[in-house]
Amino acid sequence: MSISDDDLPPPMQEPVGVPPPRGATVAPQHEVLLAQLARDFLRERRIERRWRTLFRLFWLGLAALLVYGLWQGRHMTPTATPHTALVEVRGEIAADSEASAELLLAALKDAFKDDAAQAVVLRINSPGGSPVQAGIVHDEIRRLKKQYDKPVYAVVEEMCASGAYYIAAAADEIYVDKASVVGSIGVLMDGFGFTGLMDKLGVERRLLTAGDNKGMLDPFSPLQPKQRAYAQAMLDQIHQQFITVVREGRGKRLKETPETFSGLFWNGEQAVQQGLADHFGNLDYVAREVVKAEDVIDYTPKDNVAERLAKRFGAAMGAGAVKALRDIAPMR
Repeated sequence: MSISDDDLPPPMQEPVGVPPPRGATVAPQHEVLLAQLARDFLRERRIERRWRTLFRLFWLGLAALLVYGLWQGRHMTPTATPHTALVEVRGEIAADSEASAELLLAALKDAFKDDAAQAVVLRINSPGGSPVQAGIVHDEIRRLKKQYDKPVYAVVEEMCASGAYYIAAAADEIYVDKASVVGSIGVLMDGFGFTGLMDKLGVERRLLTAGDNKGMLDPFSPLQPKQRAYAQAMLDQIHQQFITVVREGRGKRLKETPETFSGLFWNGEQAVQQGLADHFGNLDYVAREVVKAEDVIDYTPKDNVAERLAKRFGAAMGAGAVKALRDIAPMR
């Protein structure tokens, strides 16, 4: 049972200096005070309940807007107009980046499936990254090329190095600017060793393992010659995989020298001379002169407003939305 203001007696107001009528009952002062306090309490509760409801509706609406925005940002609407399909490869190639295999594969599949897309262009500006992620993208490009019989071109902006060139090698042709940085066909594994510093500071490393090589490459333990040789052999094998991919992709166009696979990189002009790239040109040139479809449609998943809001407010927004969803059941 709830109590409202109507259930409470009205406040007593007595004229100053006027005695109450004979025989009238005068409410004690404490009852008047309690009634006023009860009224104030109920009024505050109503205001608090309204604000709480408004906040819940705000969080739910914001969550719905976020979900809708994310969905919109991840779906490309096909068009019937002949065009050049663009897929951007920007930044580090890693599992949690904008150039991850997951995002690039989704974009590539949409681009190849669209019958109106006359060709797929990879616009690359990346220093490389994970050989696993790059290898997944490379293999998928080759599979899609075979399935849809659609040409693929790579257009390099500032940089196409290491894992980025691994991806570019799957393209039919590679276009660069004269000043682009191309190459770095190699593999590295880096880290630090602190054993000398620990000796100077008198710090002892206590590492317990089950397995002779479980602590391999631990930066606080000496690097054993056997473990170094094992790691180097693994890097050499991955490097050889990279070399094979480049040779298969470039074919007879590649003019190999002792430095080609040494990890060096070159400018665009040198890359064309060595067969690491084919021609000079940017995206507009390739779309207009090579693909013959000047309209360019970007299939790359982009950060939209909803995603930027999610990244900016992060956990606070998520917590608010979850709390609103949890509290919606007992709302009156």
